[in-house]
Order: sequence, then C-alpha cells, then structure tokens
Amino acid sequence: MNRLRHAFALDEPDFEPTDAQKEVVDKVCREIVRRGLATPTLIFLEMFRPLNYIGSQVMHFFRPIVAIVLDGDGYRHMSEFLEHRQSVDHLRQRIEELDDPCHKIENERKEAEAGQGKSKDSSP
Repeated sequence: MNRLRHAFALDEPDFEPTDAQKEVVDKVCREIVRRGLATPTLIFLEMFRPLNYIGSQVMHFFRPIVAIVLDGDGYRHMSEFLEHRQSVDHLRQRIEELDDPCHKIENERKEAEAGQGKSKDSSP
C-alpha cells in the first residue's frame, strides 16, 4: 500500500538530490544544452511529468541491458533521482540555467582562460 501512496503523491517538499545524482544530472543537462535540445527537452519533461516515477521504474527494469553500454553507477543514480516528484523541476531549472546566454558566455570565458593557462604552462 505504501508504494501506491508514493506513486500518486503530489508533493515532496524536502527533496534534495545527492552529490552523485547532481553530478549525473549536470552531465546529462550539459549534453542536452550542448546539442541544442534544451527547448524540446523542457517540453518533453513537462508533458511527461506525471509519469516520471513510472519512467524511473522502467529504467530499473532495463538496467542490466543498458549497463553494457553506459556506466552502471551513473545510470542507477539517474533512475533513483527520477523516482522523486521534484526531479523534473530540478532538471528543468538546471537546463534553463545552462541554456541561459549569460551562463554560456561565462563558461566560454572560463574555458578560454583555462586553455591559456595550459598553453603558458607547457611553453619552455
């Protein structure tokens, strides 16, 4: 009976992803933004918001097959993250942050500075 109550729960105000989950989610969100798929992903997330818990359970079912291709720990962290109702909000916020033009400019500046630092270190 407890599982059904969780499956149909509407609120989960105290949800905070673990550090491992944040790392995997950030990696996925960065790849989404890098490929220019932020808007379609946000639409998809909002359309399937009511089914995120069921989707996480399907991910658990397919884990043995997908583990051949993907890192098992990352896959597990992502599926556990999606079990929480607030995970969709967290994903949406992170994608929007990464897709923000100001954030992109700041990242490009940091990458350029890091690249210059490496070239200075490697010069004789």
